[in-house]
Amino acid sequence: MTAVPDRVVTTGADLLADAVAAQAVPVERVDWRPPMAGTEADLATVAGDPRRRTANEAALAAVLGVTAHLVDVAPASELLGLEPGQFLHAGPPITWDRAAGPLRGALMGGAALEGLVEDPEDAVRLFESGGSVSLDPCHHHGAVGPMAGVVTPSMWMFVLEDLATGRRTHCTLNEGLGKVLRYGAYGPEVLTRLRWMGDVLGPLLQGAVRAVRDSHGPVDVTGILTQMLQMGDEAHNRNRAGTLMLLRDLSPSMVTGGGDSVDVAEALAFVGGNDHFFLNLAMPACKLALDAARGTEGSTMVVAMARNGTDFGIQTAGTGDEWFTGPAQVADGLFLGDYGPDDANPDIGDSAITETAGIGGFAMATAPAIVRLVGGTVPDALATTRRMHEITLGENPRWSVPVLDFRGVPTGIDVTRVCRTGILPQINTGMAGRRAGVGQVGAGLVTPPAEIFPRALARLAELAGRTPA
Repeated sequence: MTAVPDRVVTTGADLLADAVAAQAVPVERVDWRPPMAGTEADLATVAGDPRRRTANEAALAAVLGVTAHLVDVAPASELLGLEPGQFLHAGPPITWDRAAGPLRGALMGGAALEGLVEDPEDAVRLFESGGSVSLDPCHHHGAVGPMAGVVTPSMWMFVLEDLATGRRTHCTLNEGLGKVLRYGAYGPEVLTRLRWMGDVLGPLLQGAVRAVRDSHGPVDVTGILTQMLQMGDEAHNRNRAGTLMLLRDLSPSMVTGGGDSVDVAEALAFVGGNDHFFLNLAMPACKLALDAARGTEGSTMVVAMARNGTDFGIQTAGTGDEWFTGPAQVADGLFLGDYGPDDANPDIGDSAITETAGIGGFAMATAPAIVRLVGGTVPDALATTRRMHEITLGENPRWSVPVLDFRGVPTGIDVTRVCRTGILPQINTGMAGRRAGVGQVGAGLVTPPAEIFPRALARLAELAGRTPA
């Protein structure tokens, strides 16, 4: 008599699994995939690196140990030492001649904001000459910038700090959606709004943040992220609850701070009507956490994903500040008005730092309503979060997903797991118009170019090969 197995494990096609299941035998289906082509030798080398396991454990622990607090708001000239003619931007390094439309538009608007030109259109000659201006990534200055991510000296920035170490990160204030500088728009209404943010909103926020900090202790941004993930936000393209909680914490001090009552009312209305306002706190909070893992030799964990509208780049904990880049992709999603795929620029922005830390597209299961903005279905959102666990080193118990039995969000993208499974990180994103000056045209879902992970893996293998056995 042939014994009936307690269960059968199958990989690959479902034909065998379905036949076994039809005979009332429990089946465990393993979704096995071959590794990315050409990565086998590098995967073997990195797998044999004796530092890898402990390095990844240390990198993940460092990330999970950080808490971000809002300690100040001030101009970039004061915080980062930016001088006239110095511009920061999102993504890996790029020059004007390769810059995409939305980045060019934001730089042109930024030049007009700083008084370097009177008309933004005149800035083209300024950047083409290159003599009196410079471009540098936000990530190289302890900062992050959404979409084009342009930072100029007069722009006010949030300051987040890990109180245990004193490390800080920065991000500009959020302008809202539509025709805004970060989407490459630079019309008169864009510049008027930015000047108001510098003259009115920034100082009011500074007074409130400092008052709260000095009286009750600084606003716990990491704690707000914990709460908002349980309230339907995923902290990239949905920040409604986070914005309202921030307003709850700061509005009393804004009202009692002695500012002009009309200015205070206008500022409160602006923040309260801008559901994305908290994004510019979520991003530097994620960077603050991930930067704690930088320089962990032997670690294969990704510490940054960023796009400049032309290139998509990643950095890993074990390879220092080196960028591994490939062509940015156009998102697949929903468009505003009459816009369509031909109007959209390839992916842009530092906001993928949220996914790098385990929220945003990685936590779509916390925010099923997000599919109404970026496309897909609610089951897709749930499946995405589950799938991201396959390419990460662990979970963040602080940031949990109620609908998945309060499981922690997938955290710590592992280059080796991406190369071994072929599963790419999922990002949800806004879409900027391809032409400078257009602004936002839609929102959708996108993944990095696959080739950047084998490139990072090859460098990690090279470093591992130099390590004494």
